[in-house]
Amino acid sequence: MLSKNTQKFILEKTNSSLIISVECIQKLWSDYGKILRVHLDSKEYKSIIVKLVSIPEKASHPRGWDSERSNLRKIKSYQVENCFYLSFGKQLARNNFSYVPKLIGSKSNSQNTILILEDLNISSFNEKKECINLSEAKLCLTWLAHLHALFLEQNLNGLWEIGTYWHLDTRPDEFEAMPESDLKTYAKSIDKKLNKCRYKTLLHGDAKLENFCFKPDSAGVAAVDFQYAGLGCGMKDVIYFLGSFLTESELFKKEKKLLEFYFSELQKFTKKYYPNIDFKDLKKEWIQMYPLAWADFYRFLEGWRPGHWKLNDYGNQMVGKAIKDLRLPCK
Repeated sequence: MLSKNTQKFILEKTNSSLIISVECIQKLWSDYGKILRVHLDSKEYKSIIVKLVSIPEKASHPRGWDSERSNLRKIKSYQVENCFYLSFGKQLARNNFSYVPKLIGSKSNSQNTILILEDLNISSFNEKKECINLSEAKLCLTWLAHLHALFLEQNLNGLWEIGTYWHLDTRPDEFEAMPESDLKTYAKSIDKKLNKCRYKTLLHGDAKLENFCFKPDSAGVAAVDFQYAGLGCGMKDVIYFLGSFLTESELFKKEKKLLEFYFSELQKFTKKYYPNIDFKDLKKEWIQMYPLAWADFYRFLEGWRPGHWKLNDYGNQMVGKAIKDLRLPCK
């Protein structure tokens, strides 16, 4: 399961003398590698997580999106994740607001990437959840608000110029597969307006519930999987997170309360890190971007997977608001 060179690299980086056992946690999307838990004979590390990326000769996407463009996007995504941990993860791993696994070691080239990371199970972030309550949702929103405040208007060299995995420029095949509609007509305008927002920050880029790990009794939360970290409006992360665990009816009922909480946390952290930023102006802009961010993701889903459960009346309503705003004359 591990080559001799990889074993040697792991032992060197962890100051260990022996690999006791290796277990596969999961395979990476489209067979691009695997995530392993490696148990060690070490005083410092009982176990670590090793993300092994190896580009296959022929990809096997479960939905058929396995073009060369798709392959190059995935290759870059793993290089971006390595850069995230090398250049940005340390700032997050030092705090409890937006905790991420500590990077122990890494190496990367055009075809392969090895990430050696802290095992969050050992650090008590050992619970994955398929559904969460309001307090748990707020933990995740605090995580996002802190991330977004900490990196407001920062230089993010090495990450995606535009964060999230559904960014339009990286998804032309899915765009072409969309049925003709107002959304398809306005998709590029929606993308352009999102990209021109004044207040940009570091986005997680794939902030679904599945990528959050909780402590017992919801005493804290950490996040993983930073392949699509990059620059953009924080609302992209927020809408994607909300849509990952709320049903259509819950989105209508809980949207306002959860957004109010997110912005209260964002204000607190923004004041802490950048007291001179006009938060009222930031909030006004991002609230205006909220339906646009939904419409942007909805555009991707319509091309990528027609009939997806997230293509619902709430999303349709957001698409309608976004297009209406674009049609209004500039004041």
